[in-house]
Amino acid sequence: MSHFDQPIDRRQSDSYKWGKYAGRDILPLWVADMDFAAPPAVLAALQARLEHGVFGYGGPPPSLDAAVQAHLESEYGWHIEAEWIVWLPGLVTGLNVACRAVEGEVLTAAPIYPPFLSAPRFSGRRLNRFELGCSEEGAWHWDTTAMQAALTPASKLFLLCHPHNPVGRCWSRDELLGLADFAERHDLIVCSDEIHCGLILDAEKRHIPFASLSADAARRSITLMAPSKTFNIPGLGCAFAVIPDATLRRRFLRAMDGIVPHVNVFGFAACEAAYRDCTDWHRELIAYLRGNRDRVETAIGALPGIRMSHVEATYLAWIDVRGLQLDKPAAHFEAHGLGLSDGADFGAPGWLRLNFGCPRATLDEALHRFAAACQAA
Repeated sequence: MSHFDQPIDRRQSDSYKWGKYAGRDILPLWVADMDFAAPPAVLAALQARLEHGVFGYGGPPPSLDAAVQAHLESEYGWHIEAEWIVWLPGLVTGLNVACRAVEGEVLTAAPIYPPFLSAPRFSGRRLNRFELGCSEEGAWHWDTTAMQAALTPASKLFLLCHPHNPVGRCWSRDELLGLADFAERHDLIVCSDEIHCGLILDAEKRHIPFASLSADAARRSITLMAPSKTFNIPGLGCAFAVIPDATLRRRFLRAMDGIVPHVNVFGFAACEAAYRDCTDWHRELIAYLRGNRDRVETAIGALPGIRMSHVEATYLAWIDVRGLQLDKPAAHFEAHGLGLSDGADFGAPGWLRLNFGCPRATLDEALHRFAAACQAA
């Protein structure tokens, strides 16, 4: 038995995920955090920081910058300078700061993680949205015709989700090079959300940071990363932007002034330990999630009228339930004991997102309830 099979009761905790359905028999497989304990090395680092006993204002130690640099070099062959790093209390903060830092209209593709749709509005920017393409076989891809049609002369910022939440794509080098060429031809800054980069499930695929493609891609890039998804520590609030271009970095920092709080000292400690000391834990996690992914794909594939694409990355399944002809799909599944994310929030009504980052016993019960809900539709 894997230690990831060990259930941890989160129902009486501060969990946003589990608290949503407090007192109701509904399994929450919606918001993107996992039901696994953080890696032992992270817990040890937090304990050591706690025992220090003083929690004054703090900043990132040089050893943290070094851990980030070494991690990006070893995992992705991406060499960065320490001064390129801008620390943030969360990745969504980074999306909103990018929209404030780059004047002009914003371009992105749906379905997409909901803050991509709200950040431009909060920043007073116009959002020009186009749809990702999806083949008859369920393979998601960039619709270059739709992308070109959505572009306006005022477009200045492209919001990229890489790997993609919710469709689970690990974008290939050729696809990324196509985006880089598009950005260069139209002089766009690319803000690349790469928070799921440590969650590539297909063994033959590898995450390629957008900024690592070329000198031009680096110059026009804001890369957002965090250990929060991979090592299940989102509640510690630690993320960062990598911005190679000094002028763009100054604009980003000015947009943060007076608004964005500092990262807390526990977040820094956890981040350093995650990137430096958790290689074996991470390898075991990927193997476990891959097994869960396969379980979900098999179960969904056996249901008539329901479709999902192969999940190359993340621990999120994007499921097409339009064939059930439900007015309110998420509410229907909640009525059958399963809390899923509503596709309408991602710009795709009739779809649901299922988080399979949980012990296998929880997942098996969830899939049983999913099938029952489909049968009852």
